[in-house]
Amino acid sequence: MVLTINGGSSSIKFSVYRIQNPLELFLSGSIENIGTDKSRLTITNRDQQKNSTEIEAIDHGQAADYLSHWLERYQDIASIQAIGHRIVFGMEHVQPEIITDEFLKELKSMTAFDPDHLPEEIKLIEVFKKSYPTIKQIACFDTAFHTSMPMVAQLLSLPRRYFERGIRRYGFHGLSYTYLVEELERITGKGTAEGKIILAHLGSGASLAAIKNGKCLDTTMGFTPTSGLPMGTRTGDLDPGVIRYLMQEENIDPNAFNRLINHESGLLGLSETSSDMRELLQIETNDHRASEAIDLFCYQTKKWIGAFTAALDGLDTLVFSGGIGENCYQVRDRICEGLKFLGIEIDEMKNRHNQTIISTDQSSVKVYVITTNEEIIIARLVISLLKLN
Repeated sequence: MVLTINGGSSSIKFSVYRIQNPLELFLSGSIENIGTDKSRLTITNRDQQKNSTEIEAIDHGQAADYLSHWLERYQDIASIQAIGHRIVFGMEHVQPEIITDEFLKELKSMTAFDPDHLPEEIKLIEVFKKSYPTIKQIACFDTAFHTSMPMVAQLLSLPRRYFERGIRRYGFHGLSYTYLVEELERITGKGTAEGKIILAHLGSGASLAAIKNGKCLDTTMGFTPTSGLPMGTRTGDLDPGVIRYLMQEENIDPNAFNRLINHESGLLGLSETSSDMRELLQIETNDHRASEAIDLFCYQTKKWIGAFTAALDGLDTLVFSGGIGENCYQVRDRICEGLKFLGIEIDEMKNRHNQTIISTDQSSVKVYVITTNEEIIIARLVISLLKLN
């Protein structure tokens, strides 16, 4: 079996796959609300039966400790041969890598680039290394998918010396995009997957990617996962002059600014109510703040679809994924409204029922809703690297 670990800023998702062809999902689960008094472990077994319990998890280290001890008690877990970790920030790493002491030092040296994810991901690696010292751990990078971007899509218009220090556009959600490209090819055939595609991973973290001939040409997230679209609690793109203003007028320091743009902004900041799109949709008719937050999210997504269609020199396929993209038909409808000039036409009933294809028969652009699966991509990468199958 292979264990996959997908650590977020306040959560850990995990899966155990039995190594066979195709892979069999043995169990999956998550620890949510880490760092709060509402931390909860949820387990789903192979029969899709769910079990949920409250736990104490003040940080990712304690959550990982709890998870590792739980796994030790679980039947058949002794057969785990490898552990695959989603690493959000990989800089120039293109392929998955076995985690050694030297590699862990390198990760620690990169934490300034991604203070919201890397420190927690390192904690997870260290806990599982302590619990399972003989089991190989593998790093699978979200940024690797985007290393095919041309230089013009990587550059930031800063003095060249900063580019040499690693300050450039990297892109994220790469494991999700890898799955979506592979799944689109499985559903439609190789021809579609090699066309001009926009992938929209819309969730609490949200981004788009422009794909041509199976390669990434551009993406909305850049140097960090904070850039691009407005998200659940992240600003998305922000005028850098705001930084100077807040430093001058509010004496804000780097840590406080990071909290502001990553944890207090986006849908939450605009609505002053919730970062959850479903909750905002329920109250928007009576709360203009919720309505305006939704409108901005849809407006910015629509703008990026137009921009990426230009970058791709046309558009064949649009794919919605992520928690919002997969489940909120109202958001998909508002994003696609008015895009008939690009060849995008949505079938209202297909969209409302979250069907796989939601475009009309007349639409020249095929629009899909595909449930993403980062964990199975991690498992596949681990198995391929270690030649376990």
